[in-house]
Amino acid sequence: MNRIERCFQQLKQQGRKGFVAYIGAGDPTLDVTVDLVIALADAGADVVELGVPFSDPLADGLVNQLSAQRALEAGADVPGVLRAIQQIRARGCEVPICFFTYFNPIYHYGLERFAQDASSAGADGILTLDVPVEEGSEYVKPFRENGLSTIFLIAPTSSDERIAKIVERTSGFIYYVSRAGVTGERTELAVGVKEQIERVRRHSGLPIAVGFGVSTPEQARLTASMGDAVVVGSAIVRHIAEGDGSAEHVAAVAEFVRTLADAAHASEPTQ
Repeated sequence: MNRIERCFQQLKQQGRKGFVAYIGAGDPTLDVTVDLVIALADAGADVVELGVPFSDPLADGLVNQLSAQRALEAGADVPGVLRAIQQIRARGCEVPICFFTYFNPIYHYGLERFAQDASSAGADGILTLDVPVEEGSEYVKPFRENGLSTIFLIAPTSSDERIAKIVERTSGFIYYVSRAGVTGERTELAVGVKEQIERVRRHSGLPIAVGFGVSTPEQARLTASMGDAVVVGSAIVRHIAEGDGSAEHVAAVAEFVRTLADAAHASEPTQ
């Protein structure tokens, strides 16, 4: 088992729901990213999704697009992100880390080389948004061989036939996208999430993390109650964008994350 698998096993044994925090690597700098990941783990994040900065993040809303732009302007790249993970592990932080990326940076780096280097650095999983499951066979192989979970998205529009294909390629956890469209904060949760999650469960016993549009503690609590974990990204990234990367700023972001994590952990399954 890698850290992601152990984390979800422990959450199940404890009867708790999980909290997954997304941040963009390199925003505002890679050094601050190291501090943020450690602070978020201390604040209760069970898994951290680390966005690899890319110039054309088509699945992301404006908040995360600007985060990637700031990271690129600060000089963040794939080797730098891998070094940041090494630093996180060197400081004793064992929170599971999952890449949230697009295929272009991986292809440019080299697929097999990236899988090997990511594993050596201390990463645990990868979610590549623009790799369709139909083309996933050769993509999945090097990551599985290096002990990384391969996570795919399931959308509200996914058919039962497509869900069956997706779960065959997925390990670690399933990421259920609660609404069609790009990432971003929403004032209201999507409708029909509970029913869609029940449909996914008919195809797989893997944990299901629900994301896209969750931004408040109450939304995190409700969403976590329907799945096995909730993912929050844009709301955290917005808080990062509003500060200067100082120790005080990192602490303030972590305190916001603590409210989300506490809400998710306190959630009860819906009846």
